[in-house]
Amino acid sequence: MSNLQKIVLITGAARRIGAQIAKIFHEAGYGVVLHYRDSRVEAEALMGLLNGKRKGSAWVVKADLQSVEQIQQMIEGLIDKTGRLDVLINNASTFYETPLGTAKEAEWDDLMGSNLKAPFFVSQAAFNELKKTNGCIVNLVDIYAKRSLSNYSIYSTAKAGLSALTESLAKELAPEVRVNGVSPGVILWPENQSLELGEEIVMRIPLQRQGSVDDIAETVLFLSKNAGYITGQVIAVDGGKSLV
Repeated sequence: MSNLQKIVLITGAARRIGAQIAKIFHEAGYGVVLHYRDSRVEAEALMGLLNGKRKGSAWVVKADLQSVEQIQQMIEGLIDKTGRLDVLINNASTFYETPLGTAKEAEWDDLMGSNLKAPFFVSQAAFNELKKTNGCIVNLVDIYAKRSLSNYSIYSTAKAGLSALTESLAKELAPEVRVNGVSPGVILWPENQSLELGEEIVMRIPLQRQGSVDDIAETVLFLSKNAGYITGQVIAVDGGKSLV
């Protein structure tokens, strides 16, 4: 049990941006709860790394965030382990093409579930604990929430919904809990991204370079730790890409 250090829950924390957010918060002195669905090996390895640096500072929780019942069990289990919750980072996401001519209902359910349904119900389950600590929620949105991406209509729509949810919950959960969002731009390429297309995309970014996972993680930490008078905002961390 840890009643002294502040506790952050990061969904989808085993890999990529989620893992880097976990490391940045850990360096800032937080106790870190790493959620995973399938990436058990990666999540437990990260937990071991963090606990090796500071004993009793990292835990793992498994849940399918498409299930409201499992979400509730996750929050209950988290409180049993840590005693408190100060920050919720809704990071878990799925991302893939769904052209109108071939999109399936299962893809709609998956993309809407991971990118919109899950953040809503995780926030719902966590609210009472966050209220006790005057905590906050940070949602990982996407610049394509405002400028939809061709062939990714379901994903773009889900992220647009998450942006609206961020603003709505900021009003509803105030004044006890702040709610903000971060919209990443070009940070990590999809695993099937071609080098040529990647270079073409970067050339259209005003800052002329790809961002890093640290850029996202540091912004999430800022909104959680040093932004006590900011709520209902979605900050684009995209090198200016959303301007063009």
